[in-house]
Amino acid sequence: MNKRIFALALSVCLILSMFSGCHGAVERHVFQVPETFDTEKNHEITFWAKNDTNISQVRVYEQAIADFETLYPNVKVQLKLYTDYGRLYDDVLKNIGANTPPNVCITYPDHIATYMTGSNCVVPLDDLFADEKYGFGGSELKFDGPTMEEMIPQFLAECVLKDNHYAIPYMRSTEACYINKTYVEKLGYTLPEVLTWDFLWEVSDAAMEKDAEGNFAVNGQKILIPFVYKSTDNMMIQMLKQKNAGYSTAGGSIELFNDTTRELLYEIADHVEKKSFSTFKISSYPADLLNAGQCIFAIDSTAGATWMGPDAPLMDISEDKIVDFELEVMAIPQFDPENPQMISQGPSVCVFNQEDPQTVLASWLFAQFLLTNKVQLGYAQTEGYLPVTSKAQNSEEYLDYVNQSGTDSDLHYWVKLKAAQILQDNTENTFVTPVFNGSASLRDAAGQLIEKTVRSVRRKETVDDAYFDNLYTEVTALHRLDQVESTDLGPMPPIAIWLLTGLGGTWVVLGAIACLGKIRRKK
Repeated sequence: MNKRIFALALSVCLILSMFSGCHGAVERHVFQVPETFDTEKNHEITFWAKNDTNISQVRVYEQAIADFETLYPNVKVQLKLYTDYGRLYDDVLKNIGANTPPNVCITYPDHIATYMTGSNCVVPLDDLFADEKYGFGGSELKFDGPTMEEMIPQFLAECVLKDNHYAIPYMRSTEACYINKTYVEKLGYTLPEVLTWDFLWEVSDAAMEKDAEGNFAVNGQKILIPFVYKSTDNMMIQMLKQKNAGYSTAGGSIELFNDTTRELLYEIADHVEKKSFSTFKISSYPADLLNAGQCIFAIDSTAGATWMGPDAPLMDISEDKIVDFELEVMAIPQFDPENPQMISQGPSVCVFNQEDPQTVLASWLFAQFLLTNKVQLGYAQTEGYLPVTSKAQNSEEYLDYVNQSGTDSDLHYWVKLKAAQILQDNTENTFVTPVFNGSASLRDAAGQLIEKTVRSVRRKETVDDAYFDNLYTEVTALHRLDQVESTDLGPMPPIAIWLLTGLGGTWVVLGAIACLGKIRRKK
């Protein structure tokens, strides 16, 4: 009797394991945190980062490395800088293939999802987070880093892939609308408390009026593009989120090509036809047009605030082209002002696996050092970035920095501080897109829908339902979205549920038989 039941239980276990394996179980590499960090052993780690061509950011990195090496003289950090996330991403992929990835890397979760494909090269960080000695607020740290409770939860949650943290946030930004308030009021409008798409489109179209000499009435120039968007992928993603329409699921199901997307593209096409809207890729950098008085609404990252306005400390146009105007900085336009939605973005930091766990621990210590107040405040002051810890945001140094807004046009440039404040005030209203292998391609596709539509209208092509049908097919193929594998497997099959229930019952029977056997032996 016992042998029969044992055989039944074994069979059920084998069958059930097949079903559970088909239902998306994830095999995950587990990094074992060393008991201690060996400070007698020398390590050389590589740190790959992007610096936005801003020398102030380079200095922050260099100072962070110098300070870290003073605390940990057995660790040497080699800095490699990139001016473009695309090149950094490509280089990481190439080096993963050659088994020579960097130790620490500034990156985005979308990129990490691709790095992890078919390998365990990126270290899962949850065990490191919680380690009593070397985790957040760890007892053996040689620096005053943030505790887990001092990490802004919304920003930390952005770094979760496959139910584990594979990165830590480094800096955060969102998008803002930089507005020529002088021109808005000259056109007879008053800026609302919350910027809406209807208001922005109406003002942009109204600005196209020209005088008898063919100059635009609002600026007296031959050139005017009232509304320019820097990142059209963000434009489409945020519009869909505000409309509560599909983009993708957490499991990687593609929902971008829906009716709401088509409606939005029709509306965008209408304003392109009126020549009141264009994009960075097609026309020019929004800040350049804004500062030259050739744009009214320029939407760009809050991290780009130091380029915005006639007094901007960073400028890409000559002084003789700058037009004086009153600048306003607002959150991006909304469809529903009562329920604002805006994207949270910005660089994160991941750690790559190595054979020597001591090297990985050294890499983690440096990555965590980037969250200390001095580094966070130093980098935040270079652009309109927001520190990712409450420890830094609530520090006396940061509050003093914020309180000096407008006292100069460089370190305390008010536009930069106002842009960062927009994110801080709206942290609860931010969102991130699902991350999976293929999510980076999906993001590119979202922007391509707008870019291609704008180009087609400018070329006088017919934009109708047939056009969008072809556009959806073309963009899907271009970005290979039909090859993205979804892990949305739906509910567990009934037979699997039956087997699971049966297994539980079987083990109850086995337990009862074992108890009876013990009782008989005692008798």
